[in-house]
Amino acid sequence: MDAISIEATKQLFTEARTYSAWSKKDVSEETLRKIYELVKFGPTSANSCPARFVFVKADSEKEKLISTLIPANVDKVRAAPVTAIVAMDEKFYEKIPKLYPPAPAYREVFSSNRELAESTSFRNSSLQGAYFIIAARAQGLDCGPMSGFDNKKLDEAFFSGTSWKSNFICNVGYGDKTKLFPRLPRLTFEEACRIV
Repeated sequence: MDAISIEATKQLFTEARTYSAWSKKDVSEETLRKIYELVKFGPTSANSCPARFVFVKADSEKEKLISTLIPANVDKVRAAPVTAIVAMDEKFYEKIPKLYPPAPAYREVFSSNRELAESTSFRNSSLQGAYFIIAARAQGLDCGPMSGFDNKKLDEAFFSGTSWKSNFICNVGYGDKTKLFPRLPRLTFEEACRIV
C-alpha cells in the first residue's frame, strides 16, 4: 500500500485545526452516515467496536446537552451544526459473537471481568472517537473535540436505562477560519518518542 498524498495528510493532520466557531452550513444525515461507514473499519480489541455515537442536531436536544456543559463550552456547542456524543457501551461484549466469530467465547471473558470490560470499552471507544475525527475531516468537515461536561449528568439526560456511557463530545461542521488563533506548539520526536 502506498503512502497517501501530501494533500490528504494536510487535510487530515497538518493543516486541520480544532474549531470553536462555526458557519451555519448544515451537516446532512447522509454525511454522518458516510463518516460512520469509515469509522467502523478502524481496529479495536477483538473487533469489539464499543463506541456508540449520538449526533445532536435538534435545538431541544442541544439544550439538554448544553445543560451538562461547563460555561466555556456552551457557545461552541450552540453554534455547531452537530455535536457528536462519543459514548461507549459497557456491555459491548454482547455483540462479540457477531463481531468476532472466530472466538465467541471472548464474550464470557469480558462479561465475567468488569475491570477488563471497562478498560477495554474506554480505550477502544477513545480509539473510535479518534477515527471519527479523521473520518469527518476526510469528508471535508472540521471538528472541535472536547471534555468539559458533566459525564454523569449527560448520561442521565441521554442514556438513562441503557448500558451506554459518555466518553467525550465533538462538534462537527464547517469551521469559521477567521476565529482561529495561531496553532499551538507540539512536542518534537525527540521529546515524545524513543526507539529501543
